[in-house]
Amino acid sequence: MRATGVSLGQLLLALDATLVRLVQAPRGLDLPVASAALIDSDDVRLGLAPSAGSADVFFLLGVSESDALLWVEQQSVRRPPTAIFVKEPSGAVVGRAVAAGTAVVAVDPRARWERLYRLVNHVFEHHGEGALHDSGTDLFGLAQSIAERTHGMVSIEDAQSHVLAYSASSDEADELRRLSILGRAGPPEHLAWIAQWGIFDALRARPEAVRVAERPELGLRPRLAIGIFSPAPDERRAPAFVGTIWVQQGSRPLADDAEEVLRGAAVLAARIMARLAATPSTHAARVQELLGLRESDAPVELELIARELGVAVDGRAAVIGFDASTTGTRLADVLALSASAFRHDAQMASAGSRVYVLFPNTGKAVTSWVRGTVAALRAELGLQLHAVIASPVAGLSGAAGARAEVDRVLDSAERHPGTLAAVTSLAESRTTVLLDEIVTAIATDERLIDPRIPALRADEPVLAETLGVYLDSFGDVAGAAQQLHVHPNTVRYRVRRIEQLLSASLSDPDVRLLLSLSLRATA
Repeated sequence: MRATGVSLGQLLLALDATLVRLVQAPRGLDLPVASAALIDSDDVRLGLAPSAGSADVFFLLGVSESDALLWVEQQSVRRPPTAIFVKEPSGAVVGRAVAAGTAVVAVDPRARWERLYRLVNHVFEHHGEGALHDSGTDLFGLAQSIAERTHGMVSIEDAQSHVLAYSASSDEADELRRLSILGRAGPPEHLAWIAQWGIFDALRARPEAVRVAERPELGLRPRLAIGIFSPAPDERRAPAFVGTIWVQQGSRPLADDAEEVLRGAAVLAARIMARLAATPSTHAARVQELLGLRESDAPVELELIARELGVAVDGRAAVIGFDASTTGTRLADVLALSASAFRHDAQMASAGSRVYVLFPNTGKAVTSWVRGTVAALRAELGLQLHAVIASPVAGLSGAAGARAEVDRVLDSAERHPGTLAAVTSLAESRTTVLLDEIVTAIATDERLIDPRIPALRADEPVLAETLGVYLDSFGDVAGAAQQLHVHPNTVRYRVRRIEQLLSASLSDPDVRLLLSLSLRATA
């Protein structure tokens, strides 16, 4: 959805000079902006780059000067974008863009694109008319209010030390603050010193202000910090640590009541973070509706949602589900960056440990993208992901059903780790998943399990193992013997013994089916 009420000037004000610097704005700073897209060199070279009609601002990732000039020229004959964000833009690129009426924003060369992408979308999704820099509803506004009261420079981080918002920076910002905002890890010697003195532990232990002394030899200015704790759901549980507020001191001393201000700020920050976590943006809510992730008795209005998201209702869609239940990484943010670079119309939604990507109109290349993404995240971040592809899907009307099928596969993979490939499709996994669901259903109702099988497992475990191998080998005695590492005659003897104990003939196909399912359900 294209939100309203945020101008280019407000966006740049929220991002701060630490991250970006306005080079030229030929049409002024009052133009509304509500969506962003990513362009890389392959997009331009292969002619896959999205047109300006699909977004208001574009990030040019690793695009050469010649490719940037070509892309800007192509957009100038359509609808020029409001702004482009470029690292170290050349004079030629600036001139071409300004001539087309497009603002040019220079991005700090050290900035991480995923940090900038996340912050820009945070502004788009959570700031309507009048909400930008409202300290009661927005973390950026709260950070600025804290800065004004304490006379310092403020940043608000989550529990994983990712910067969520910050106040305006001055020339007195030290390297640790600048690198944190840029999405880079702080200098190792700084972090080692902070950790050595137990500052991180103190922040996570209790909601009290902690002072960090100045270290001139490290270029580290004095700081005041406090942990942010979410309210406990009941008195039996301790409040959960969800983040930190940092106040860096400049040449002006911090206010005398800075610690008291921080205690109140931590309470407000916890409320805002809880609200943002519990209430998705309108855009996210629409994607959740498409994927059937929101409970509602009202019918899904596909045409309306498609218009708001700027996507086609019909076509060959694809739904991909990712699961990484043991990771603390912001999987949704990482995947959003990759998916948006692959397709400008990619839509994202999250539910628990799972992240879903919807491509409203795509082709066969989606499988290659999924495999490449899973491999890259494994190599670069050490993430072990499961990904399930549902494609082709008959337009947006089939998205919710496809997501439900994807969940069936991921559920099966959770129950039986290692049974499915890291990347699979509904077609490839259908047999495994259906059989798993049948066996799981039987296992939950003891009336459906042949009582002879639990008795056999308890009294004759060797015979129970032999029975399972024999049935899985389709009655091939030699094959079963090889798997069991015994002589074929031993298998024949055990089979006769099993038939005697069960009072059943293993030549009966119905008996074999019943015993096989009972064996699997009691495994």
